[in-house]
Amino acid sequence: MKKTYSKSGETCRVTFELPAEAEAKTVYLCGEFNDWSKSQHQLKLRKKGNFSLTISLNVGKEYRYRFWVDGNRWENDWHADKYVPNEFGTEDSVVVV
Repeated sequence: MKKTYSKSGETCRVTFELPAEAEAKTVYLCGEFNDWSKSQHQLKLRKKGNFSLTISLNVGKEYRYRFWVDGNRWENDWHADKYVPNEFGTEDSVVVV
């Protein structure tokens, strides 16, 4: 995960990445920042087989999120800032900005 803070310090551009080892065909970023939408933020397939996407988030918050992979499974971010239990008995990834 890569973070780039704005000069004003109010927002941060965060690049989320899912490695090629996840063996995915389609990947969406779902989280508190988009009401867990499974269609709003699609990651792009890169030359090395990994997927990535950069979005802007408001600074001073922690956001729960996960990757929705191939329309049938959840995957956590292998490089999340931390992980927290969710109501489904698994964990959500967390980004702190």
